[in-house]
Amino acid sequence: MDRLDNTVRPYAWGSTTAIPDLLGIAPSGEPQAEMWMGAHPGAPSRTARGTLVEVVEADPERELGAAAVAKFGPRLPFLLKILAAGAPLSLQVHPNLAQAKDGYEDEERRGIPVDAGHRNYKDANHKPELICALTEFDGLCGFRDPNQAAELLAGLGVDSLKPYVDLLHAHPEDAALREVLTAVLSADREEMARTVTEAAAACARLGGAYAPYADIAHHYPGDPGVIAAMLLNHVRLQPGEALFLGAGIPHAYLNGLGVEIMANSDNVLRCGLTPKHVDVPELLRIVRFEAADPGVLRPEASPDGEEVYETPIDEFRLSRYVLPEGGAAHDLTRPTPQILLCTAGSIRAGEHQLSPGQSVFVPAGEKAEVSGTGTVFRATVIV
Repeated sequence: MDRLDNTVRPYAWGSTTAIPDLLGIAPSGEPQAEMWMGAHPGAPSRTARGTLVEVVEADPERELGAAAVAKFGPRLPFLLKILAAGAPLSLQVHPNLAQAKDGYEDEERRGIPVDAGHRNYKDANHKPELICALTEFDGLCGFRDPNQAAELLAGLGVDSLKPYVDLLHAHPEDAALREVLTAVLSADREEMARTVTEAAAACARLGGAYAPYADIAHHYPGDPGVIAAMLLNHVRLQPGEALFLGAGIPHAYLNGLGVEIMANSDNVLRCGLTPKHVDVPELLRIVRFEAADPGVLRPEASPDGEEVYETPIDEFRLSRYVLPEGGAAHDLTRPTPQILLCTAGSIRAGEHQLSPGQSVFVPAGEKAEVSGTGTVFRATVIV
């Protein structure tokens, strides 16, 4: 079992206080957005044996288990994070596995550098993800019913939004959503900026259901993504609740601290709320234009105290144990690789004492016993 030394990414949208508060350290004054735990080459966790990438590459079957290597290849299939949003992230969507493979191969054939700003596919993998709230957590997830979106836009009283309102009323669901998102992202930038400015003022004045969009517009003035965001469901998670974000589902995180887990990929297509590249035609090919309830997940408890967040994919499995004072130890040994993350209290994992924000990597089959008082998240795979 290896204690992990993890990198914190200083993205501009990160909270300046949430991760330091969790770790019990003084804030630096700089944004601290994500703490990465895993073997992603961009910021691999460090161990006494080297980076986790080096550890896995040295003996994949020993570290990951033969079944995981056979199913996912010789790399850790997931990336675990602590995510601290102090401002809205970009509105985005992820491809499915076939789309990712095709897109990656196409851009490789065309010789687009992997680090190019206009590159869409950094790798050939999909990126399903799960966010579990540690604090109250706000996000956008999936399309609203078109009639509800029309009502929200109409309530602003902005004349230049009336064509979108009419489109949402006049077409079948998928066509309505596709046409409006296409129109918003393809509109003249100066005209759209004026519309967004007027809509933002109305959101600030009206408050209530409009308040999240006023805050988004404050961070991204004039961005067409502000109007696109109003097509989506606003979700407020309570601690312990989660969202699963599958391929093609537009989403954005707005504010809060959470544990995030995802397939080991960088593939993101952006819809707005960003100065980065927005490839509208490719985005429209990937997005699933269907209204749906965001589907807030609550963990399902098993007799041994494990609370599992059920998802339809195998690259990751996230669960947690809430250990009461004086409770029995739990044997977490599995034939698959694991990362154990403490988020509250004081947890003993093998020979390691973990405080909030600290984590360990457990190779496949290695004995993993946890005890103490607090909360520990367990990330692994399904084989």
